[in-house]
Amino acid sequence: MKQRCGYVALVGAPNAGKSTLLNLLVGTKLSIVTPKVQTTRSRVLGIALKGDAQLIFIDTPGIFAPKRRLDRAMVAAAWAGAEDADIVVVLVDAARGIDGDTRGILERLRATQRRRVLALNKIDLVKREQLLPLASELALLCNIERVFMISSTAGDGTGDLLEFLAGAVPEAPWLYPEDQLTDLPQRLLAAEITREQLYLQLHQELPYAAAVETEQWEERPDGSVKISQVIHIQREGQKAIVLGKRGEQVKKIGAAARGELEKLLERRVHLFLFVRVTPEWAEDRDRFAAMGLDYPE
Repeated sequence: MKQRCGYVALVGAPNAGKSTLLNLLVGTKLSIVTPKVQTTRSRVLGIALKGDAQLIFIDTPGIFAPKRRLDRAMVAAAWAGAEDADIVVVLVDAARGIDGDTRGILERLRATQRRRVLALNKIDLVKREQLLPLASELALLCNIERVFMISSTAGDGTGDLLEFLAGAVPEAPWLYPEDQLTDLPQRLLAAEITREQLYLQLHQELPYAAAVETEQWEERPDGSVKISQVIHIQREGQKAIVLGKRGEQVKKIGAAARGELEKLLERRVHLFLFVRVTPEWAEDRDRFAAMGLDYPE
């Protein structure tokens, strides 16, 4: 069989379900998933095989109206991912419908030459009779090649989407080894796992502007790994929230993150977390580079 290989960008408004879909299609956790909007900050590459096709998925940050420097960098990364792709999958939250962010995404894509398909997500949350009119209205905003009705959490319809994409990418040799699932460095992936737990456990108590950095990665003779990470927050009051009473909260965050990392790395992990007040971390060029983002002027 001739091999096929191509890039597939997952784009959409914040919380459309892009990261959940990526993890499902690749078969492992690569992109963090939380109820908090704009969780994904940089492009995440996930690699899946379907028959003779290697699909390189680009999970992009949610596209929204940017206000801060970090927001602008995230949106730029999302559009760069779309421009690099052979096919663009536009994810739309069926329960939310057509909001301003979604409308803007489709209008901008209409001016490009990229092939694009629509994945109407979270169909399990919407009455069936509402789906076809919504899909038709979305297709009018942008020339769509195919429409898929899916649930990225339940997996409904995702097999059909994967089958279509495998046949749609061009004939080309595979770009990655058969067993490689991502191009993310392990240090960055580990930091993202801990950041996910920050959001899941602190909910609305912790502002959006928090970052996790893996400072040390030490391979041990027994096959385990020691990982030291810094949680950057912007104000002293936030430090107390992350630490919790007698440090109990940060211990819970560390225990949950360690469990996820051990499943991901398939070995024992010794995780050490330190909380540091870094008021201007969101303006630091080095931090943008560590997240895989360009620093917008």
